[in-house]
Amino acid sequence: MSQKRILFTGGGTAGHVIVNLALIPEFINKGYEIDYIGSYDGIEKQLIEPLNGVTYHSISTGKLRRYISKENVKDPFKVLKGMWQAMRIIGKRKPHVIFSKGGFVSVPVVAAAKLKRVPTVIHESDYTPGLANKLSFPFAKKILATFPETMNYLPKEKSVHIGAVVREELFEGSRSEGLSFCGFHKQKPVVMIMGGSMGSKKINDSVRSQLDSLLEQVQIIHLCGKGQLDDSINRRGYAQFEYVSDELKDLFAATDYIISRAGSNAIFEFLALKKPMLLIPLSRQASRGDQILNADSFVKQGYAMKLEEEELTGSRLLEDVQKLMKDRNQFLDNMKNYQSEKTKEKVIDIIQEEEKK
Repeated sequence: MSQKRILFTGGGTAGHVIVNLALIPEFINKGYEIDYIGSYDGIEKQLIEPLNGVTYHSISTGKLRRYISKENVKDPFKVLKGMWQAMRIIGKRKPHVIFSKGGFVSVPVVAAAKLKRVPTVIHESDYTPGLANKLSFPFAKKILATFPETMNYLPKEKSVHIGAVVREELFEGSRSEGLSFCGFHKQKPVVMIMGGSMGSKKINDSVRSQLDSLLEQVQIIHLCGKGQLDDSINRRGYAQFEYVSDELKDLFAATDYIISRAGSNAIFEFLALKKPMLLIPLSRQASRGDQILNADSFVKQGYAMKLEEEELTGSRLLEDVQKLMKDRNQFLDNMKNYQSEKTKEKVIDIIQEEEKK
């Protein structure tokens, strides 16, 4: 029997890689050869390339902008080049199935897979599909949705609602090790603050403007993004990092509340970990508005509070953190009703079913 092979793709943001990171170890354990197609310099390369048992391949990719830019003239040629590169990789590696998490790099891969007659399963995390996935849907054999409402935006005949895929290692953290890593004590609650994989200057500035008042009530783990550390701040109860990987599970275990953007994969992980959250979604000026819909869905279900970026100030942030703490038990009660189904196993089953067709 020939070696089983699966090829993963997805990138641009950490959200387009997290699900792949959850699935890859499972397929390695099942004896698959693993390939990954990503961009030359995206975050997916940083996260995937160091993994044992995975062969990373870089291709050209365009940005597929929704706005007018001179780069739009070049991008179709970058996508075509990426498609040609992906066809060569697929032809050489001969995967039996492809799993795509979305992002711009996935479009040429999914199109090349169709031409090479390799079945593709696409995962859509957000409430409404992103542009890259929309372009890829016609080439896919199966489309998986995280939000039940997303099914209204997908081709019915090949789509299925499966829920959120959560990395199991996040449940294995140690609270004491997380507190020790930050130099914290057990007497005060811990708030983790993050602005997405790229960080958010506005969130960072708002937090730091109210640091004295916040530290009277909580300890703060601040994941502030690349290049956004403030070395002038050295305060007990305040630990700042550009990005955390290996220790993240311990930091989650030490965390009581989360302030975050509203990327789908991240907020479902917070929900699975039962962390009351204040969500500050990307504004419509900076995005297509998907994070606002994600946050609204969580607010409606009683899992989170929402603070619009346009309304974000230091004083409003402090006020909302106090409200989040006051209503903690209500959020936790609502989260008890959320059943984290065995979504990962369902996704693996679907991928393997498509592989055999």
